[in-house]
Amino acid sequence: MSRIAPDSLPDDSGFALRVRNALAWRWGSQVLAQVITWASTIAVFRILDPSDYGLFAMTQAVLAALNFLNGYSFATSLIQADDVSERRIGQVFGMLIVANVGLALAQFALAPAAASYYGQPAIADMLRVQALIYLATPFIALPSALLARRIEFRNQGLVNLGCAIVGASVALILALRGYGVWALVYAPIAMAGTRALGLTIAAKLLVKPVFDFRGAGDILTFGGALTVCQLLWIVQSQSDIFIAGRSFSTHDLGIYAEALFLALVVTGRFLPPINEVAFPAYAELHKKGRSLAPYFVRTVRTVMLVTAPIYIGLSLTAGPAILTIGGEKWAEMIPIIAGLALVMPLFAMQIICSPATNAIGRPSIYVTTSAIGALIFPVAFYFGVSGGPMGLVHAWWVAAPLLLLATLAITLPAIEVSPAKLLLEMAPIALSTAMMALAVYSIDQAILDWTPYMRLAVLVPIGAATYGAMLFAFWPGILRESWQMLRPQAQPEPVALPAE
Repeated sequence: MSRIAPDSLPDDSGFALRVRNALAWRWGSQVLAQVITWASTIAVFRILDPSDYGLFAMTQAVLAALNFLNGYSFATSLIQADDVSERRIGQVFGMLIVANVGLALAQFALAPAAASYYGQPAIADMLRVQALIYLATPFIALPSALLARRIEFRNQGLVNLGCAIVGASVALILALRGYGVWALVYAPIAMAGTRALGLTIAAKLLVKPVFDFRGAGDILTFGGALTVCQLLWIVQSQSDIFIAGRSFSTHDLGIYAEALFLALVVTGRFLPPINEVAFPAYAELHKKGRSLAPYFVRTVRTVMLVTAPIYIGLSLTAGPAILTIGGEKWAEMIPIIAGLALVMPLFAMQIICSPATNAIGRPSIYVTTSAIGALIFPVAFYFGVSGGPMGLVHAWWVAAPLLLLATLAITLPAIEVSPAKLLLEMAPIALSTAMMALAVYSIDQAILDWTPYMRLAVLVPIGAATYGAMLFAFWPGILRESWQMLRPQAQPEPVALPAE
């Protein structure tokens, strides 16, 4: 590990500082927003029934199936582009408006067919109301891309906090007033409206939409590739709900869907902010002729440093955690979330690969890995659904490792990362997590007759202390570098870079 002064770096001395500040704001605000959201979620979780979450999951599968056409990928193309004019911004704005008005109308028209497919008449009304979300999308996607291009995430973080407060308040108030599943429907709509207004103000977006798309071929090409990836991602991520929706009861589907939601909290809530910062940062490095390899390895290591102990710990403490949070009516969820959590570290590693290959202008790699996922996961779920919710869990055990292996096999050569180097960087985390798991399991066997709350209160600190002690004793440099990566700084200072 070498120590390099700012004036000796090939890129500008403020680059590392800007990236760290952006990551600190984006990830830190996401953590705080999730604390707010979870305070409300836990309360709503105890009020509503599994069948409410089952109905909501059915509508989310439909929204996700249409969302790949919402035009976010066209806005993302502005981050990677070398030059962005006011006309190009206006063209992207026009594309977003056309796409999302069309999606809103399509979902409104298709709502009865979706209700018929699931055999749940309430689905039609829910989907009609949820179509409002599309109308806010242009005012979210465009300012988000413009702020990300400048690696400015402070205002986005503040907007996310505001959205969390609004969404949590709406969900909790409506649940307490007896609105049932509609509490889950209206909260995201309120959040979308808040985010659209906040980001538009933050980006000072005054551009007019341009509906003349001549000369926008590169936007359509790059955005089209990412749109295909989104379609393939939808196939991969929603095929379990789509397949199980016709054979599971709303109760069983709700149990599985909410277990999956809880298991995906880290990958779905905390990794996207990291990818949002990593993509423009990687793109800037690539434009300057810098190698992405050391930065990619360091990002993967930091992500696994957090996700591995959280998920393995969740698997070991699923019983007391679910009984404490949701009570006995959610007890059926325990083996499901315990099983899902085991494989989620591998899923997390796979998710953070795409920003690197997209940043070097090779979205075809992302398309390929997305296609592999869109093939592996539906096939696994098709055979697993006959085993009920646990059958879907077993499908995850097969599909997630296969997708990770395929993704690394294609991604690592493209960014010139040695598999041996990556494995070496992961070894301390794997060993520390294993020691944590051993300590938690051993203590839990001795206190099985304690109340769920007391078991959780003992096991969580023991797990965290064991994991931290292992790293601090044998690999303190990993903790130090990861803290430097995540914390904001006011002044430039020497930056620790991984030796290649």
